[in-house]
Amino acid sequence: MARIEIVEVSPRDGLQNEAVAFTTAQKIELVARAVEAGFKRIEAASFVNPKRVPQMADGEAVMAGVPRGRGVRYVGLALNRRGFDRAVAAGCDEINFVAVATETFSRRNQGASVEQNLAVWKEVAAEARAGGIPATLSISAAFGCPYEGEVPHARVIEIAARGAEAGPSELILADTIGCAVPTDVTALVGAVKSALPEAGLRCHFHNTRNTGLANAAAAAAAGVTGLDASIGGIGGCPFAPGATGNIPTEDLVYMLHRMGHDTGLDLAALVDLGRWLEGPLGRPVPAALARAGVFPRAA
Repeated sequence: MARIEIVEVSPRDGLQNEAVAFTTAQKIELVARAVEAGFKRIEAASFVNPKRVPQMADGEAVMAGVPRGRGVRYVGLALNRRGFDRAVAAGCDEINFVAVATETFSRRNQGASVEQNLAVWKEVAAEARAGGIPATLSISAAFGCPYEGEVPHARVIEIAARGAEAGPSELILADTIGCAVPTDVTALVGAVKSALPEAGLRCHFHNTRNTGLANAAAAAAAGVTGLDASIGGIGGCPFAPGATGNIPTEDLVYMLHRMGHDTGLDLAALVDLGRWLEGPLGRPVPAALARAGVFPRAA
């Protein structure tokens, strides 16, 4: 089966919704351990208003301390022009910009309309390209909105098509509130691939309703080239009601490897990393492999 790239998001989407405040040194250690486990793309920080997401206030300091080399690319998340400028100045190798699929969530999450965000995206994508920095576009709430409910596929396709005009390195369909089920994933991924056959597609699932791994399997079957995940299954969107966490990276990799996919990651190292994370967190992580281990045991 095809290789599927896993983008590790625990240093950003994992930690941003945790009650325990990690120190900068602990964040850097998490990133370094993820590099040792084989990740080549890590979303290391977000550059957002620290008053709204205080866990991410030290993005510049984290980027200054992460290990470099070994072909690792560090991604910085940006919601606006200021965030983009900060991410570039901090030395991010890649920018992930967010546009929300619905008007209400866009204004609540980013303080701007969908139209305004798409306009900024086109500006920053052009600047990133001129600077040789890959830029991805995440379409948040692509599968459902906490304020507007169901999101029509036509709406997501419209935003994806307009975003694709700026030449993103990938388009990311994000289930921000964890409402999707596998049939939703199959249908939306298929619709976007049909409308934009040349676009590289990645998916970002939250496990809010315990459908994240099933959705990831559906996305892999539908032909996406990448998936986001968070060690231990920690985190989630701080602006999504009832958020319970991301897909656990170790559980996802176990599933994909058993399905015959290649990820290039060391599964045993991921399990160890999930268990290490329990120390700074002061609690068990949601990931099942942290408790059950891999099968067969000899692996």
